Amino acid sequence: MILCVDQSEADREATRAALDPIYEVETTASLSDARSVLTERTVECLVTEYDLPDGTGLELIRAARNDAPDAACILFTDTPLDDIDTAAFGDVVAEYLSKDDPDAHEELTELVEHARLFRNQTAYPLPDDEDARVAALERYATDPESLGDSLDRLTELATALFDLDAAAVGLVDAHEQRFLSCFGVSFDPVEREETVCTYALLDEGVTVIEDTNEDPRFEDNEGLQSADIRFYASAPVTTPEGHAIGTFCVYDDEPRAFSERERELLSLLADEAMEQLTLRLKLRERGGGRDA
Repeated sequence: MILCVDQSEADREATRAALDPIYEVETTASLSDARSVLTERTVECLVTEYDLPDGTGLELIRAARNDAPDAACILFTDTPLDDIDTAAFGDVVAEYLSKDDPDAHEELTELVEHARLFRNQTAYPLPDDEDARVAALERYATDPESLGDSLDRLTELATALFDLDAAAVGLVDAHEQRFLSCFGVSFDPVEREETVCTYALLDEGVTVIEDTNEDPRFEDNEGLQSADIRFYASAPVTTPEGHAIGTFCVYDDEPRAFSERERELLSLLADEAMEQLTLRLKLRERGGGRDA
């Protein structure tokens, strides 16, 4: 989604008209309204005027770096660059485009397209349904800690079932993986480019890496090395709508194979983890509140 912020209604509509045939566009007139959108929606690109009724476009861009750090930012303004105190904003990075340029809206469309392409060339691959996947995660996992012992029982069961060192259930958001349950291993949140599960999200079924040292993607992964992980297998934790929001993983300190039956059982455990998340969502929607 492209967010366009401009206090001029005419300019907002002109920008929407230029981008709307190609992209999903939302417009706001103020910094505060834009902040609300940034916290509620997945924004791929922010296009903002410099002068806003409650601040400046650079202030908004700085705020966007907290709410949507991957979003491209474009200062699309009739304020001359020499009149903008860029030094006051330190390392804030944004493209500058003058509205006074003869082909300003054509140039803006090109900048937005470049930003979208660049987003898809991150240090890690993105699933085709990335935006919908992250939105689903936000819906199903508003209170993941409420799962309590239910997932701990599943991860403990997994280590016994497969005779492996460790198991974990993790959710993968736009930037990192955080773990709801770990047994036999302890993980802090992991940057997305550092976790094997980033790649597992691309697979429809169970992902198995019999020896992480033999996989060129992970042979230099310091996190796996520090946790003494040589074997990895995971099944996607998938919503009823079909979006993989996380993984049910098992690990070992030695390379090993993983049979078809073991893959089926791991998928069942992942499905049960999703059932727990779905149950709590239904309770919240029915007014059940926070689970005990």
